[in-house]
Amino acid sequence: MNAPDISIIIPCYNEIENVAPLVEALEGVLTDVAWEVVFVDDNSPDGTMKAVRKLAETKPYVRGILRIGRRGLSSAVIEGALSASAPIIAVMDGDLQHDETCLREMITALQTDRADIAVASRHIKGGSNEGLSNGWRRFLSNAGIWAAQWLLNVPLTDPMSGFFAVKRTVFTQRAPFLDGHGFKILLDLMIARKEPLRIHEVPMTFRNRAHGESKLDSSVMFIFAQNLAKNSFRRRPALAYGAVGLAGLGIAVGLKALCTRCRHSSSS
Repeated sequence: MNAPDISIIIPCYNEIENVAPLVEALEGVLTDVAWEVVFVDDNSPDGTMKAVRKLAETKPYVRGILRIGRRGLSSAVIEGALSASAPIIAVMDGDLQHDETCLREMITALQTDRADIAVASRHIKGGSNEGLSNGWRRFLSNAGIWAAQWLLNVPLTDPMSGFFAVKRTVFTQRAPFLDGHGFKILLDLMIARKEPLRIHEVPMTFRNRAHGESKLDSSVMFIFAQNLAKNSFRRRPALAYGAVGLAGLGIAVGLKALCTRCRHSSSS
């Protein structure tokens, strides 16, 4: 087996049914590329790592890292990426919602030095977020995108994307400055250093989940909001304080309106 040109990092938790189909999908699209896939599993109780090890017995390009006592997507990605030696590192979710065919254009953009990072975007021409199963998930995603673009001035159409590829040299340079908490490592990677990255965006259709349950919920977005607030105050304090002031004013107006309704109800 030749040394891989790309290492694909898959942070996962309870994705046993998606392991084999994901490897098969990668085999279908990376036919002329030396690659490896590294599943970083947070000790899934459903036996995800057993499925990875079974495939690894016959497929030397499949690896697994089992983490015990450690949880979180961002830290899993960091651990998996730092275990890789390929010149390109890609990050994908383990739920088959990311379109693996995007990898071809990502690899080309990085190998030809047209970009430092390539991002699969749902929000450029040709992309779609139809795989977001309901309005609540779309609201959470769109709110995160708006906040990242406005508060941190991130030049991405989809800063909430979990599918990207980056030069290993860039990742290792920025790794000491990554927070390692939360679920949106792309944003953390973009703002880890002041030096801007050259970006290439690839249109992606975000597919429906076939198996398992989505990890995106209000608790995930709360952690994202905490990280966003911390970084916005550090990088753009004036704008951040203004945003907090507007939010506070909105809360105050809402509370006043609520109290007025309560007084009218009690007097009637």
